[in-house]
Amino acid sequence: MAADDDSAPGLTPDAALGQGRWVKLICGASNQDLPAIADLSAVYAVAGVHCVDVAADPAVIRATRMGLDWAEGLVGRRPWLMVSLSDGADPHFRKAWFDPLHCPADCPRPCARVCPADAIPVGAGVDTQRCYGCGRCLPACPLGLISEHEHQLPIAAMAELLRAERPDAVEIHTSPGRSIEFAAAVEALAASALPLQRLAVSCGLEGHGLNPAGLAAELWSRYVLMRRHGFRPLWQLDGRPMRGDIGAGTSRAAVQLWRSLQAVAPPGPLQLAGGTNAATLGHLAPDEWPAGVAFGGMARRVLQPLLQEAQQRQTSLREWPEGWSEAVTIARDLVEPWSTRPTVGFSC
Repeated sequence: MAADDDSAPGLTPDAALGQGRWVKLICGASNQDLPAIADLSAVYAVAGVHCVDVAADPAVIRATRMGLDWAEGLVGRRPWLMVSLSDGADPHFRKAWFDPLHCPADCPRPCARVCPADAIPVGAGVDTQRCYGCGRCLPACPLGLISEHEHQLPIAAMAELLRAERPDAVEIHTSPGRSIEFAAAVEALAASALPLQRLAVSCGLEGHGLNPAGLAAELWSRYVLMRRHGFRPLWQLDGRPMRGDIGAGTSRAAVQLWRSLQAVAPPGPLQLAGGTNAATLGHLAPDEWPAGVAFGGMARRVLQPLLQEAQQRQTSLREWPEGWSEAVTIARDLVEPWSTRPTVGFSC
């Protein structure tokens, strides 16, 4: 591998949260493209992320561990492996579907053009391994042929999966009004008896009709349930969920949400997500210090051409030196502005 793979050891995940320099990779709660997940995990681990968040699927978790093992052998450090769950219906846990036999032969295929995962190949329906549920294809279809299907782990199966796979951290996607469902999920986590580093909670304003005070009240109710079982919270504030690869403007929502909640949120780090991209840091003033950032759609999108070329070569990025070097450079351009921010005594 290239010499620049041997970067200096970075902060531990907890230290990064405490200094406002935390970076998380979101591989997608419905993403099951196993070769891409292994490569994404390896690339971004070497680039310096502190956590890799993946679907609650044993095969996905194993692919992630493969990539993290490989990266640890290169740079001697390892991010947390986080598994994403949901306490109910959630756009992060869905996949698109349509019957290609119903598509007109002369259709200009706008669904394929807007798909950031290249999950709609010519002459076929949706590749469910690649689809991560962003939903952009649904309104794009001129005939309305595309529907969405829920794709998530039932709460009753949570404890069994977690005991078997033993992730470092877990994230629960929740929505306002689902306190009872959230409590059931937390009880399942407690039943797994795992020593989790953090229990993250992902929630936002979009589509819920709440103001920041209402969202803060929802988070406080979650906090009480979590602390009852001794979980350490991490709040993922979804500004514009799954919109980070569209444009710079989407990144403002996450920053604005953080500004409105930092004084009223329950204890625990507040992390930006939902619409985050390379422009996000530029929306913060020099004295503004959220705990960190999560990159999802954009982090995957910028490496998609290299991932596809590796698969066309019938190899992986890890075994293709030129592609690997280029991928790490791209990933570092996204990660390092956050992970190398000057320490200013930030605490959470």
